[in-house]
Amino acid sequence: MKKLLVPLCLLLVFPLLSQEIQKSTHQYAEKDGQQLELDVYQTDNPEKLSRPVLVWVHGGGFSGGKRDNGMEVRLMEAVAKQGYVGVSITYRLLRKGEKTGFSCDCPRSDKIKVFKESAYDTWDAIHYIYSQKEKFQIDPAKIIVGGSSAGAEAILNAVYLKDWLFETESKYDDIQIAGVWSQAGAIVDERYISAHRAVPGVFFHGTKDNLVPYATAPHHYCDPARAGYIWLDGSATITKKLKEHQSSYLLYTYLAAKHEIAGVQFEELPVVFDFFEALFSGKKLIQQEVIIDKAKN
Repeated sequence: MKKLLVPLCLLLVFPLLSQEIQKSTHQYAEKDGQQLELDVYQTDNPEKLSRPVLVWVHGGGFSGGKRDNGMEVRLMEAVAKQGYVGVSITYRLLRKGEKTGFSCDCPRSDKIKVFKESAYDTWDAIHYIYSQKEKFQIDPAKIIVGGSSAGAEAILNAVYLKDWLFETESKYDDIQIAGVWSQAGAIVDERYISAHRAVPGVFFHGTKDNLVPYATAPHHYCDPARAGYIWLDGSATITKKLKEHQSSYLLYTYLAAKHEIAGVQFEELPVVFDFFEALFSGKKLIQQEVIIDKAKN
């Protein structure tokens, strides 16, 4: 593993792992006849401290996956043990049962619609958690939004392209996102990331991702003649934009890795939490890049 720039120096101290985790399920919206629910994971908070919250969106190509997949449950439990509130959401899987799925045969216009509607669901889940901040004892200034693969695309488009996607929507305006966490995600167009939307983030991506581009390339590397031909901007391009806007980021680049990096890299959780704790503590600028060559490990 080769690290570029100076590593974060904050020490991460995990709370006692024996803390009991409480899980509760809540409905945050109803759309298209579907009740959209989310699971909240937290430990006892007798002092009623305001805690950071991570809202997580699962992957699955907008056609599958669940909020309580094994990876999601493991992550939410780790988040709760860290002293955060973990929130894993269900959202509308608009490509479920569609013959073209979310592949090169899925029309570009349908892909844009899916990105927009999944971003809506993400914002509605965030809005619900925000509206219940006293109940869940969360700090509204410490809201992190994360996701894997399709879920990462949902949250990145929701946060970075908010002005473009929701020109007439105002109910989310009071909510400030402190950070994003993307596992192999991308957005429709990095040019829409304005300076005031350049939210700090943590990004994990493989350089040979065959589905979601690491930098800028066609989604699924579709041929231009296919209906689903659309260019996306991945982690390398997004972080370059954040650097231009003098925003903080942590980019993990996995040489020659494909879409398996959509899975949470649990061994790197201490560094991820370090990054967010540094943001919360008021550190002005963190721009760190890590290159990992698993073939040499």
